[in-house]
Amino acid sequence: MTRVRSAVADGVARITLARPEKKNALDEEMVLALHEAVRAGAANEAARVVLLEADGADFCAGADLAALAAMLDAGADAHRRDAEILGQLFVALRELPKPVVAAVRGRALAGGCGLAMACDLVLAHEEAQFGFPEVSVGFVPAMVMTVLRRSVGEKRAFDLVATGRIVSAREALDLGLVSRVLPSATFDADVMRTIAALTAAPASALRMTKKLFYALDTRGFDAGIALGVQTNMEARATPEFRAGVERFTKRKP
Repeated sequence: MTRVRSAVADGVARITLARPEKKNALDEEMVLALHEAVRAGAANEAARVVLLEADGADFCAGADLAALAAMLDAGADAHRRDAEILGQLFVALRELPKPVVAAVRGRALAGGCGLAMACDLVLAHEEAQFGFPEVSVGFVPAMVMTVLRRSVGEKRAFDLVATGRIVSAREALDLGLVSRVLPSATFDADVMRTIAALTAAPASALRMTKKLFYALDTRGFDAGIALGVQTNMEARATPEFRAGVERFTKRKP
């Protein structure tokens, strides 16, 4: 059974979690399929933006507990591999040289919430819910903490991972878990308007913007400014920049 669907149309690489009967829970097969879809989206020159969405009522319930139960007695190497492939997916989404947008309906929990947050933009349905309930089953939300701390700050992040509480889309927005909350009646149309705005922007500018944005994670202030100067110079050398400036300066006042 196909766990992930992918297709490219109108400049958008659409990746769909397609396991609604399991609330799109993540097992090894599904994570590897997501890796392949992300690689294909990165390589496809027709795709300007990647959209991650899901079939069914929920975006993703996190790790497939049945799959975890089946490997309880596996060796340490098997458990390490299972964790590593999810971590590598988060890294791949960040390194993908195109904007990645998550459109979240229903619940995004545990690793599923981490998957959404690993994207560059998170567009939340007004009735969506988010949380990290791993502690309730004696687990640790280890794979999501790097993204979570960067997004919401230390105190808020610890509250979420230690209590496992589930938050509404509105609270998720206030905390910094999501980028925008969109109304139910216009959710699909609003998502596509956001996508259209991204696809309309010059690809080189978006690529360099994303690269610089995340590179600043590891830089001090002075080094960040220096990297900004270098990126500024590179942007000025692109045909898209030249065309944009010429188009603007030729406008009538």
